[in-house]
Amino acid sequence: MGHGVPPLSDKSLLKSQAYVNGKWVDAKSGKTFEVTDPSTQKTIGTMPEMDASDTQAAIDAASAALPSFRKTTGRERARMLRKWYQLMVDNADDLAKLITWENGKPMADAKGEVAYAAGFFEWFSEEAPRAYGDTIAATIPGNRIFTIKQPVGVCGLITPWNFPAAMITRKIGPALAAGCTVVAKSPGETPFTAAALAELAHRAGIPAGVVNIVTAMKNTAEVGETLTSSPIIKKVSFTGSTGVGKLLMKQSSGTLKKLSFELGGNAPFIVFDDADLDIAVAGAIASKFRSSGQTCVCANRLYIQSGIYDRFCDAFAEKVKGFKVGGGYDEGVTHGPLIHDRAVNKVAAHVKDAVEQGGKVLVGGQKMPDLGSNFFQPTVIRDMTSQMSLAHEETFGPVAGLFKFDTEAEVVKQANDTEVGLAGYFFSKDIQRCYRIAEALEVGMVGINTGLVSDAAAPFGGVKESGFGREGSKYGIDEYLTIKMVTMGGMGGELQGS
Repeated sequence: MGHGVPPLSDKSLLKSQAYVNGKWVDAKSGKTFEVTDPSTQKTIGTMPEMDASDTQAAIDAASAALPSFRKTTGRERARMLRKWYQLMVDNADDLAKLITWENGKPMADAKGEVAYAAGFFEWFSEEAPRAYGDTIAATIPGNRIFTIKQPVGVCGLITPWNFPAAMITRKIGPALAAGCTVVAKSPGETPFTAAALAELAHRAGIPAGVVNIVTAMKNTAEVGETLTSSPIIKKVSFTGSTGVGKLLMKQSSGTLKKLSFELGGNAPFIVFDDADLDIAVAGAIASKFRSSGQTCVCANRLYIQSGIYDRFCDAFAEKVKGFKVGGGYDEGVTHGPLIHDRAVNKVAAHVKDAVEQGGKVLVGGQKMPDLGSNFFQPTVIRDMTSQMSLAHEETFGPVAGLFKFDTEAEVVKQANDTEVGLAGYFFSKDIQRCYRIAEALEVGMVGINTGLVSDAAAPFGGVKESGFGREGSKYGIDEYLTIKMVTMGGMGGELQGS
């Protein structure tokens, strides 16, 4: 492994090929793409640049594996997922090293992600045997009605780079639990974690063709369109931007696929005067700066009530001053680089725009060229206004803009003034206010007195242009199942011999 990168304990987890039909394969064209370490810009390695024909081969493999896999019992699939979960736990350190290497997040964050990601396999191993149907009393005498839940079929899964392990397990877990086979397109920026997960699937005894991982960077759109237009694929699950989600939905309309989309957010984070200041500051730090602000549920707009505004600004800025930015493997580093220079430029533009319109930088505000071209200082800006671009665009970077508000009605109106609605957070000790605000926010997930809401047990997803469908939780498996109704006629006659 590269300069300053701790070696893997199990070197066979580092793959430079795609995983199709139980085998490690290159692109038919022989083409590859380079993957770089966002901290150092050094090349990590290469992966196959797959195209439509490679993707079709993976779809065919998943289709061939489906008839036998869908006949396995929920209990058999539970054991496979449980084994895969255990292998992730056993190899957690190596998986974390891979995540830090290709994504840049610090090792502590990466270890947290591995535990979170493995949790989806554990959760859905427990859901697999519990896809219950119903018996329903019929209106017509002599009819008997029952339902069965069946796998939707072959699934196409498209995942982003910000959680290289968890975004994949959160989709593959429920798909396999339901009895579906999958073709997953791993992120071009972070394909090595996905490949390591495929190697563990192989070791877990998951049959050939059930899990297929295709790789591409330049050909991402072509691979995506192959999945969305294939009549074999019955379901597409995508995590990424709202713009790409709309495109995939349009492409999927030709074959009317079942869809679940987890798209961009613009999370409001509201602190009321009656909040516990220390808890609110800690929650804001966790929610805003996790993965350097590169998560779809990161606090994007921080609204602080006027009575506590100045105190919050000072306490929050003080905490941010204690951050240590650097390469993810370095001792004591709390925050790593952004994923690429486009991300850095967007963050810099948001800061510049806020400052030009009267925002006051309390901490940070600059690129960090001494560390590398993908580093940006964790930044806190006060005196934000709703005209600034940070107010209505998802920054996806380490910038916290602090807005002042006076009343509940005012802040809820501002919080909801966006096309998206994924997560929202607020801090208060007033139980009635907690209910009022939770019910009024137009989001799919609310955190009250906490900045972190992710849990395999909790349904994850949004409203409005943040998409539809839920991942994790008791609802997550339903996205991969269809309900079949069976009516039997001519039942309920007199007993024979009566």
